[in-house]
Amino acid sequence: MSAQVREGSRLSVSAPAAAPGRRRPRWPRLVVVVLLALVWVFPLYWMLVTALSSRSDLAAGRVGLLPTSVDLDAFRRVLVDFPLLQWVSNSAAIAVVAVVLTVVVDVLAGFVLAKHRFPGRSVVFFCILATLMIPVQTLLVPQFDLVNDLGWINSYWAVIVPRSAEAFGVFLARQYFLSLPDELLEAAQLDGAGQLRTLVSIVLPLARPLVAVLVVMTFMYRWNEFAWPLVALRVPELYTLPVGLSFLQNQYTTDYPALMAGALLSALPVLVLFGLAQRQFVAGLARSGLR
Repeated sequence: MSAQVREGSRLSVSAPAAAPGRRRPRWPRLVVVVLLALVWVFPLYWMLVTALSSRSDLAAGRVGLLPTSVDLDAFRRVLVDFPLLQWVSNSAAIAVVAVVLTVVVDVLAGFVLAKHRFPGRSVVFFCILATLMIPVQTLLVPQFDLVNDLGWINSYWAVIVPRSAEAFGVFLARQYFLSLPDELLEAAQLDGAGQLRTLVSIVLPLARPLVAVLVVMTFMYRWNEFAWPLVALRVPELYTLPVGLSFLQNQYTTDYPALMAGALLSALPVLVLFGLAQRQFVAGLARSGLR
């Protein structure tokens, strides 16, 4: 018996180890990621090349992938000949206030639809989702009549209040809060915490990725919104940046270097905000699709 054990142990020691599985090379995925990054970055790069080109080079067709000369006159024209800083401050004020209102409304609505059971909850949720199929252009006339009756024409509130709740934001908030365990909220209620205390002290600290997603998406939408501010704002001093940049396009000619310079400057705040909240943004989108 002992001889068989020694023979078995000798065989087990001398047996060759199993060959490890082959690891797939990473370079194909790296190539795909680099190509996709180039596709997304190329429009920004072309805007920069056009903005650094002179109008004479652009008219002669001497603009290529690499700028033949560096001309900063387009940035000077945008900053000096047009009230760009005023338009930027208008867009920033509208976007910041709209982000605060929209995030608060979306988070509260999503939390109620996810964690509170009441008759007609599913009907309310599907009605909210149904509004996503309504084109924004069909709402311009009734929305204008409502804002006009309130006396908000030519004011920031005319642009901020009508879209202070987003159906897609409510949907994301609801899906995110569905992933939170009900036992956590029940334990807070057993400890004597009310609904508001539970939301502020327990739910919101866990919902930082969701808040990051809502902040980035709302800011990007409000910062780039064009149609409704063009309708609601009649005074040039109140124009937002996208509306103001439209004045760089004349009836017969367009100053493309100045237009690209202004568009490049308008894209910088969104890029900076996304860079700061990138990890939370990706985590929030991934978490919202769990249920």
